[in-house]
Amino acid sequence: MRLGVLDIGSNTVHLLLVDAHPGARPVPFASHKRPLSLVQFLDGDGNINDAGQHELIEFVLEAWEFAAKHKADDLLAFCTSAIREATNGLAVLARVKHETTVTLQELTGSEEASMTFFAVRRWYGWGAGPILDLDIGGGSFEMAYGQDELPELAMSVPLGASRLTRDWLHEDPPSARSVKELRRYIRATLSPVVRNFERLGRANLVAGTSKTFRSLARIAGAAPSAAGPYVKRELFAADLGLWAQRISAMRVEDRLHLPGVSDARAHQLLAGALVAEAALELFEFPSMEICPWALREGLILRRLDQLVFDGPLEPAPHVGQLAESRPAINRAADVR
Repeated sequence: MRLGVLDIGSNTVHLLLVDAHPGARPVPFASHKRPLSLVQFLDGDGNINDAGQHELIEFVLEAWEFAAKHKADDLLAFCTSAIREATNGLAVLARVKHETTVTLQELTGSEEASMTFFAVRRWYGWGAGPILDLDIGGGSFEMAYGQDELPELAMSVPLGASRLTRDWLHEDPPSARSVKELRRYIRATLSPVVRNFERLGRANLVAGTSKTFRSLARIAGAAPSAAGPYVKRELFAADLGLWAQRISAMRVEDRLHLPGVSDARAHQLLAGALVAEAALELFEFPSMEICPWALREGLILRRLDQLVFDGPLEPAPHVGQLAESRPAINRAADVR
């Protein structure tokens, strides 16, 4: 069967289609994504403005039609911190449903951390022992620890790379003072949270599950994505400290020359590095492994597990039905 997962994140909006069945690993079939930083569309009151809503609705319709074209049997659609923390988040979700017929499931921070951990556990298996998973998004930073398939503790804090860049790093390159103040803020925010995890015991494995961690590992010498998902990739705290210092002195345009750094993420690379550096330091681990599976895979695997107990899916509407069942998007020029 073909399953789709539509991920409305803080940095990108991404539809991933996979072929899978219960008991099998999901095999990527196709994807459709675009950079869309919803936090850049926030007004002074924390609302996603009309232009941002319009961009979001346009992509949801594109994704819906893409899934129909490729005959997806099921579509999981969810959103994370960008909409979760917007003042008008519920109104945005209602508008998306009205104009596209797609219901976006709003994940809490702990649910996001739990489903990402679930994917990590499936990737590494029981032999990994206790796992600590760290995930840096655009709006939030998730942490989860456990010995089973679902974590014993899953927490989220507002330390996303895009959010921190917007709030703290206003210059290019940033001033030494702003970097110092951001370091202090990150540690002050993380320290009490880390103490909650310390009571549970020490992990055998620390996993990093985000594009930010993958980029940082690549900069520090890890294998490129072209080498495939089964190559072991590590990010060492010592290397991370050196690169955080180097990146802090670089302009955004210069960061684009670093391996594995995209246009969409170059500006927030330093904030992500500072969060990663603080996390490894406070959890007292010298390194982490980069896991190729994360939230999207966790949701897909969880859905496949449900099929074992709930039975086969009812066929989802395809192509013509999808196109006919939704209202047409309003492409009025006044939202540009």
